[in-house]
Amino acid sequence: MRNKFWLFLVLLFVFLICGPAAYAQGGVRSGPDPATIRDPDLEKDSLHNLDVARNYFKLKKAYVAALKRCEEIIAGNPNFSKIEEALFIAGQSSLALAENKGKQKPSLYVSFDGTKKRAVTPEQFRDMGREYLTKLVTDFPNGTFSKQAEEDLRALGEPKAVGSKQ
Repeated sequence: MRNKFWLFLVLLFVFLICGPAAYAQGGVRSGPDPATIRDPDLEKDSLHNLDVARNYFKLKKAYVAALKRCEEIIAGNPNFSKIEEALFIAGQSSLALAENKGKQKPSLYVSFDGTKKRAVTPEQFRDMGREYLTKLVTDFPNGTFSKQAEEDLRALGEPKAVGSKQ
């Protein structure tokens, strides 16, 4: 009889004390948020493209090639772990092409509108640069490249970007 009483007290303790604590931890989930899952092969490919873009941008001043590599990353892998740097290089390359800087002629970069190839004007390059840098500052306000991106946007006459401090 005594054993049943102690067993009853232990079970009562478990249900009354431990039960709510276990319930408060939430239900079973199916894994990490799909928006944060990174495909290892795609991540590796994007990292290679970023390394090549960085080389084109910094060492060769080949801004058309750097911009194309970054656009491939941005379009194909928006969850890339280093997307911030890809946005920065794309923005900087676009602004350099708008000023006809670098070893490649801006006319090498063409846009397709249906069936026709069209050259991009300096103003269109400036707009592209604004878009990339604005996205960078908006999505990564405390990021490594945000301060420089904000300075570049101010130099373009852009209003203060979202998330920046005065």
